[in-house]
Amino acid sequence: MRILHTSDWHIGRTFHGHATLDALRGVLEQLTAEVRAHEVDVVIVAGDVFDSATPAAPAYALLSDTLRALADTGAHVIVTSGNHDSAARLGFQAGLLRDGIHVITDPGTVGTPVTIDDVDGPVHVYGIPFLEPALLRHLWPGVRTQHDALGHAMQLVRADLAARGGRSVAVAHCFAAGVEPTPHLERDIQQGGLDIVPLTVFDGVDYAALGHIHGRQQLSPHVRYAGAPLHYSFGEGDKPRGAWLVDLDADGLAAVQWLDLPVPRRLVTLRGPVDELLTDPAYDDAREAWVCVEYTDPLPQRDPLRRLQERFAHCAKVVHAPVGAPVAEARSYAERVAAARTDHELVDAFLVHVREGEGLSEAEAEMLTEVQGERVRAEALA
Repeated sequence: MRILHTSDWHIGRTFHGHATLDALRGVLEQLTAEVRAHEVDVVIVAGDVFDSATPAAPAYALLSDTLRALADTGAHVIVTSGNHDSAARLGFQAGLLRDGIHVITDPGTVGTPVTIDDVDGPVHVYGIPFLEPALLRHLWPGVRTQHDALGHAMQLVRADLAARGGRSVAVAHCFAAGVEPTPHLERDIQQGGLDIVPLTVFDGVDYAALGHIHGRQQLSPHVRYAGAPLHYSFGEGDKPRGAWLVDLDADGLAAVQWLDLPVPRRLVTLRGPVDELLTDPAYDDAREAWVCVEYTDPLPQRDPLRRLQERFAHCAKVVHAPVGAPVAEARSYAERVAAARTDHELVDAFLVHVREGEGLSEAEAEMLTEVQGERVRAEALA
């Protein structure tokens, strides 16, 4: 049996304020073509189908069109909900879907597989929707963390599998131990999002198709993330987009290969002074890319995004990253102002605060002295 493992479509997500729906539609159309070309038997979507719990109508239309197109290839389609999805909204029409399309959003169904037969017998696909521990305590007493929730879910899977026999696939949406650290991962953990689930939780199945991480990752031969089909941040720009093709033979996992998907618009990060970025021919090849600029001018520049978009139409992010910026003052701005004894010290404290550590220059100090002198003369004449 051949399985295509994808995840994290995030239908409806924007990229720095720009819509991604048309780009995603093109990628999902290519994914459907690959499903047909590679004679895939089962397509798995491991959560975060939508980017929002309240997706707009065009997001529903893209999902419906894609699910129908995938089913038209002859493949079974199994979709689970992720933490970005509303389980109720994603699952409300599950009972109305055509044969071969399964949308799994109810934790009460965990441990009951979608069973698909091939020449070697049954393959049981256990879809595990995103499990919110606080909402499961009435159903699974004692569950307090993601580790608890996934651990209990996989106990149900293994118990059912022991009774049924055959090959098996688990589908889950979580942070699994061994994931490559990213700012996104660290931020979610620090804010109380998803906690780490040990890899041993997924013992007992032939393959674990995971979602939530936006870059492909192999945590063990049988536990993998497929990542998102589009780049949704500049931090993902160096990660390929695609899906895993998973082959099961009569004995279980036989082979896994990566299937590349097209990148509608590549992402690049440029670094240098604004004037150089606007004129140097070396940056010509970035004109059609999504561009993040880290400009290195000592002081903030006026309206840098608009100026840079005149050359890079798809410049979406601009960051001031001066080279050799002075080490940040240990004291707060309020403390520096309170400690100021002269006008020069007061103005210097203000400029350090608003100019990335750049205080009074020699010319500015001379100008301030002249202004102070004129003020003293004016007061004497008055």
